[in-house]
Formats: sequence, structure tokens, C-alpha cells
Amino acid sequence: MSLTYEAEFGCPYCMAPNSIEIDAEHDVGQQQIVDCQICCQPIEVMITQHSDGDFEVIARTDDE
Repeated sequence: MSLTYEAEFGCPYCMAPNSIEIDAEHDVGQQQIVDCQICCQPIEVMITQHSDGDFEVIARTDDE
């Protein structure tokens, strides 16, 4: 049984799809900086979890 979940989000710089592994116990509600897997720009991500259990990844440029 996996303790992580995979989610996808679009890079706010180049719009390329990126994936991220989410640890529901530690990542929800935390801000993280990740690099785009295509253009390598720093992306600020915030992970939230809806009441139905689905995750949402909010991705912004690091200067917003």
C-alpha cells in the first residue's frame, strides 16, 4: 500500500505538465518550492485536500 499520491499541475512559466508526489500526512497545507521538470524555473506549490479526499495543487511563480 502506497502512502503517497501522485498529482499533476501545470507550470506557471511554460505551462508544461508536471507531476508531484504528495504525502497526505505531511504535505497538505504546506508551501513548497519545486523546479519545473521542463524549464527548471522555481515554482511555489501549495497542496490542499478537499473534503472528498481529492488533492489540489496550486502552482504559482515564486515572485507572485
